[in-house]
Amino acid sequence: MASQNLIESLEGMGHPRVLVLGDLILDRYTWGNADRISQEAPVIVLQADGRESRLGGAANVCNMLHGLRAKVTCIGVVGDDTAGIEVRELLAGAGVDTRWVLTEPGRPTTVKERFMGRAAGRHSNQILRVDTETHQPTTVELEDQWANQLSSLVTDHDVVLISDYGKGVCTSRLLSTTIDTARQVNIPVIADPARGQDYKPYHGCTAITPNRLETAGATGQSVKNQATTVAAGQRLVTELGLQMIFITLDRDGVAVIHRDGTSKVYPTHPRSVYDITGAGDVMLAMIGICLGDGLSADEAAKLGNIAGGLEVERNGVAIVTREEIRVELIERISNDKPDPTVDDTQQESPRKAA
Repeated sequence: MASQNLIESLEGMGHPRVLVLGDLILDRYTWGNADRISQEAPVIVLQADGRESRLGGAANVCNMLHGLRAKVTCIGVVGDDTAGIEVRELLAGAGVDTRWVLTEPGRPTTVKERFMGRAAGRHSNQILRVDTETHQPTTVELEDQWANQLSSLVTDHDVVLISDYGKGVCTSRLLSTTIDTARQVNIPVIADPARGQDYKPYHGCTAITPNRLETAGATGQSVKNQATTVAAGQRLVTELGLQMIFITLDRDGVAVIHRDGTSKVYPTHPRSVYDITGAGDVMLAMIGICLGDGLSADEAAKLGNIAGGLEVERNGVAIVTREEIRVELIERISNDKPDPTVDDTQQESPRKAA
């Protein structure tokens, strides 16, 4: 019955307008065979046979939202380089409004280049990652341009998502202005916090979506089972003035802790995990469109679990659609597969990829 109710909620969902603020990343992949060692040095030789560019970070959140049929506007920065041009083109190709993706001369566009090697014809494994990035805050001039438009931008959307990867866009000033503006007009703000950052700038958000390790780092508390997860979550809800917190727990699902003290852990169905890349982004996107469309936190957590589960079964970042989520729910009904029951959480969560 729960799955049938979720199908009805999913089918009744509209096309919420989502404003995404965050760090735009370009993910580049080089694929090839890795069957030999170089004669020049003890390193693997990758015989490249394919290259691909994908959206990452906040840009991936935008892409995920597009796949989930939301209307998306993006606030972010790129450099005056070829990677920046690629990011703009990929976002535009996904139907994202990029008018507020600004260019900062001299700043490198964040690029994460992964080299994927196949051995003996088997599936590819990552053998090297090369990052091009800066952690310096964006210029005051860019901040001013965004801040001057936030009032009209926020009121034109149903929900604001903050995807903070610590690359300089989500400054304390910009976060504070965004959150305060949204609160004045009762627009929900959901943030995926940067790893290892002070969480005070997220004060006043409707919700945040850290993983287990990030929650432990932010509170200094152990987060290893249901009781400790709820305790740490309740602390962050209180300290940051949140309405709720979604703590993602990898294969153990997601814990939702509310301001009134109520909480619940939503376990996932077992999955064959292939690649965790993008799972946090699709969870943020799914929670965002659910709350932006007026669905409950309960529905957001359950649908987010399914979307995240579908994502980790694939190699690299891949779009998850509403139809795929619907098909999974139908399969659960046809297989008489009950929804998972609440359980203690034990498995460590991976860190946010950045």
